Amino acid sequence: MDYTTELVAQAIHKADHQELPWQGQPVAHKERYREYARNAINLLGEDIGVLLLALEDATAGTRMRRPRAAA
Repeated sequence: MDYTTELVAQAIHKADHQELPWQGQPVAHKERYREYARNAINLLGEDIGVLLLALEDATAGTRMRRPRAAA
C-alpha cells in the first residue's frame, strides 16, 4: 500500500469524521477515502504538501471550536 495515499486518506477522513477513529472503520469505508486521496494526489502532484497543511488547519480549527466539558 502506498504510504502517501494512506496518510492523505487518514487526514481527509479525520477532517471529515473527527469523532470516528480510522482504525475501526470498515475496509470499504477506508477504500473510499483512499480513492479520494489518490484523486487529490493526482490533481495536486508535487503540491501535496499544500493539501496536508490545509487538512491539518481545518482539523485544528474544528477542534478548537468545540466546547470543553465542565470540570
